[in-house]
Amino acid sequence: MSTQVGLNVRGRNPDVLTCIANLSNDEVFTPPDLANQMLDTLAEAWAVSHRGANIWADKRVKFLDPCTKSGIFLREITSRLTKGLEKDIPNLQNRVDHILTQQVFGIGITRITSLLARRSVYCSRHASGKHSIAKSFASDDGNIWFSRIEHAWVGEKCKYCGATKSVLDRAADLESHAYPFIHTDNIRTRLADIFGGTMQFDVIIGNPPYQMNDGGGTGSSATPLYHRFVEQAKQLAPRFLSMVVPSKWFSGGKGLDEFRETMLSDRRIRHLVDYPNSREAFDGVDVAGGVMYFLWNRDEPGTCLVETKEGGQTIVAERSLDEHEVFVRDNRVVNIVRKIAAHGEQPFSAIVSARRPFGIDSAHEGDKKGDLYLYTSGGDGRISRKDVPKGEELIDAWKVLLSKSSSEHAGQTDKAGRKRVFSRIEVMPPGSVATESYLIIGPVGSKQEATHIAEYLRTRFSRFLVSAILLTQNITRSSFGFVPTQDFSQLWTDGALFKKYGLTPEEVGFIGSTIRSMSGADD
Repeated sequence: MSTQVGLNVRGRNPDVLTCIANLSNDEVFTPPDLANQMLDTLAEAWAVSHRGANIWADKRVKFLDPCTKSGIFLREITSRLTKGLEKDIPNLQNRVDHILTQQVFGIGITRITSLLARRSVYCSRHASGKHSIAKSFASDDGNIWFSRIEHAWVGEKCKYCGATKSVLDRAADLESHAYPFIHTDNIRTRLADIFGGTMQFDVIIGNPPYQMNDGGGTGSSATPLYHRFVEQAKQLAPRFLSMVVPSKWFSGGKGLDEFRETMLSDRRIRHLVDYPNSREAFDGVDVAGGVMYFLWNRDEPGTCLVETKEGGQTIVAERSLDEHEVFVRDNRVVNIVRKIAAHGEQPFSAIVSARRPFGIDSAHEGDKKGDLYLYTSGGDGRISRKDVPKGEELIDAWKVLLSKSSSEHAGQTDKAGRKRVFSRIEVMPPGSVATESYLIIGPVGSKQEATHIAEYLRTRFSRFLVSAILLTQNITRSSFGFVPTQDFSQLWTDGALFKKYGLTPEEVGFIGSTIRSMSGADD
């Protein structure tokens, strides 16, 4: 075998794994640079935990990618081990065979990705083929396994992933997207069946599928999946776990409340790297709310090193993740939030309505003769009181209307790099209602109080605190968790608010650099 065996293809120009197109925004191929950044983080943590030892020079360490797509993690791990084990196993062919048969394992998420991963790692889609760099496999799969399995339907839903039967109960020649790693009651038994024996992995690393269409709404509704891979991996108790996933779980995400609470309270998460703009991690891929990766250390709990990477800058801080019920992603925001929270005031969220405050669909066009004024996103109209299902306590009171959707896509900014956050804010008089496109603040006692609340929402101060939580376009009651309630018998401006909470010139400047003006409220 040639000593120039092609195990490390990063030296080629171009690296083929930088050129392949993503399957979708839900199954995103990991760029080689990001994969190697994650492996560098792992290697540094391993050295700290093992008295400076080099993980790539340890022939006993077992690695698993439970959701392999392009095979990038397994390929780069193999490349590093090939160099690191040179002294321990001098013969190249013996070294390669040992690494590929004893140390590097993967589970494909689809048939096509399993073939792609084998070609990336073995240089052949058949691990036992004549072109494979491994010479000790008896099967074509090698240690990169895939077999199509079915969802476990309970009624219309899969009990493991929440997939909808009408969407993914498919013919045998189509992908079921029933991912083996999470479709089992006993993951250890599943791995023993796959790899032929009891398996204890030292490192689990990967980039899991992000979500699955659940057939809701107009067909664009989706159920998160990535947290199920994280939870399943923890069940295997590896020494280290690292995955790159969407950042939505920081403060929102469909069905992610329990996962968020568990993650924020898990002191084994020792390193967290956050990309508010996903395009800075995945070139050309826009994941709403950004992406992040973490390193989980089974044996050494403690505080977490948090890195925020945005616009070519990296902000680093050592933090406890569970300081708040949601995760404040920007380290620069933390001190501001702490100063405000120290006043112990009621959160503004207490006077914000839940979704669908009047039970009126967003598509409702209203009529011309109704006795109530109707605010809609498509042009205001009127509606009869008898056609308003709920919200009776709000109908005849003063209140404030706020668009439920942010004015910009979350994470995106204007040309000056600043966010507006809110779009439509209006005082609503008695005798008015709104569709589900809006949130309602109130009821309040007078027009003046409603006017002062509307102006408060226009301040940079309040919009900054909402943006600290808001990771997607959808604004909810919980988005106001950091915004304090004020005495709305008086008008509040940014100047008065900055003074009240003792913000420094640097903190005021930071807020101004991230939030743009709305009328005169920030004078």
